[in-house]
Amino acid sequence: MASDSIEGRILIQRELQQAVLFLYTYLGSLITDDGECMTEFCTRLNRGQATGASQQKIRKRHSIPISTKTRLTKAPVWPVATYGRESWTHRKNEETCLDAFEMKGLRKILWVSWTAKKTNDWVLNKAGAKRELLDTVKAMKLAYYGHTMRKQGSCVEKQIMQGTMPGARRRGRLRTAWMDNIKMWTGIPVEQSIRMTEDTEKVCPWCGQPSD
Repeated sequence: MASDSIEGRILIQRELQQAVLFLYTYLGSLITDDGECMTEFCTRLNRGQATGASQQKIRKRHSIPISTKTRLTKAPVWPVATYGRESWTHRKNEETCLDAFEMKGLRKILWVSWTAKKTNDWVLNKAGAKRELLDTVKAMKLAYYGHTMRKQGSCVEKQIMQGTMPGARRRGRLRTAWMDNIKMWTGIPVEQSIRMTEDTEKVCPWCGQPSD
C-alpha cells in the first residue's frame, strides 16, 4: 500500500470495506493521491474541446461574423474548460497548454489547419482578437485569494493557504506551490499581500473591486 494514497470507505452489501483510492471525483473535480492538478487540468481542457466541437454548425456559417463566433466560444467553452481554476497551481506546462487551447479554438473558428503553417500572430490578427484566457484565469485566482484573505474569523481555506505541513520536505527541487503563483504574479511578498487584503479601508487591486 502506498503511503501517500487515499483511504476511503465503500459500502458493499451493507458492509463497510476499506479501499485505497488513487483517483476520485469530488464536486466535479478530479482528486489525485499526489495532490497535483495536472490530471484535472487536462480533463477540463478535453471537456472544453468537446463543448467546442458541438458548435461546428455555427462555425461553418459564413453569415455569422467572426467576432460573434469568438464570443460564442468564450461563453460556453471557456467556463467548462476552466472550471475550478481558482484551485490550480500554474506552472509553465499549464500556461502553455492554456495558450494552445485558446489558439486552437481560434483556428477552429477560422478553419485554419495546422498544415497551413500560419503563425499565432496571423491567427490573432485575422480574428481581431488577443490572448485573454490565461489572463482571465490569473485574475480569477487572484480575486479568489483576495476574497479568502478578507474573511473574518476562522476559515478553513485561509488556514490551508497560510498553513504548513509537518515533517521534512522531499529531496530535490521544490515544486511550485499555490501561493508561489500569488507571489510571482503580484510581485510582492506573501506577508505583505495578506496585509493588503485584510485592510478594510483600502481594497487591494486583485480583490475584484476598485482601489482608492
